[in-house]
Amino acid sequence: MRTTNLKTSLFAALLSLLAFAACTTDDDGPLNTNPNEIRSNVQSGTWRITQFIDSGSDETRDFAGYVFTFNSSGVLNANNGNNNYDGTWSITDSNSNDDSPDDLDFNINFNLTNDFEDLNDDWDIVAQSSSKIELIDVSGGNGGTDLLTFEKN
Repeated sequence: MRTTNLKTSLFAALLSLLAFAACTTDDDGPLNTNPNEIRSNVQSGTWRITQFIDSGSDETRDFAGYVFTFNSSGVLNANNGNNNYDGTWSITDSNSNDDSPDDLDFNINFNLTNDFEDLNDDWDIVAQSSSKIELIDVSGGNGGTDLLTFEKN
C-alpha cells in the first residue's frame, strides 16, 4: 500500500513538473522576447559594443570609443568624438526557411566601406535586457559564427 501511494505521488509530481515546464507566458519571439520591449530598451540611452566576434576573430577593438544611439526613427548613430556615422536599425519577424517563424531579427545596416560594414546583418537575438543585448549570426556561405553584444553606457 505504501509503495502504491509513493508511486502515485511521484507520478503526480512528475506530471505537474512537466505541465509547468510546458507553459509559457509570451510567445512573441525567441526567449519569449517582445519586440516592443526590445525597441524601448535600445532607444533608451546610449550603448557601446562590448563584444564583436567576426567568424572567430575578436574585432571588438575596432569599435572602442564609439557611442551608439538607436533612434526611434530607425537611425542608428555611431560617434566617437571624431567620426560620426549614421546607419539604420530595425526589428523584424524572420520568415525565412532556415529560422523558426517566431524568430525576431535585429537588423543593422551602415552604408559604409569601413569596419562598420561588418555590423551589417539580420542578427538573431540571443538575450536582451534593459542594459544588454546579445546577438548572433551564422553565415550561410562559410558557416562562420558572428557574435555582437551591445551594453548600455
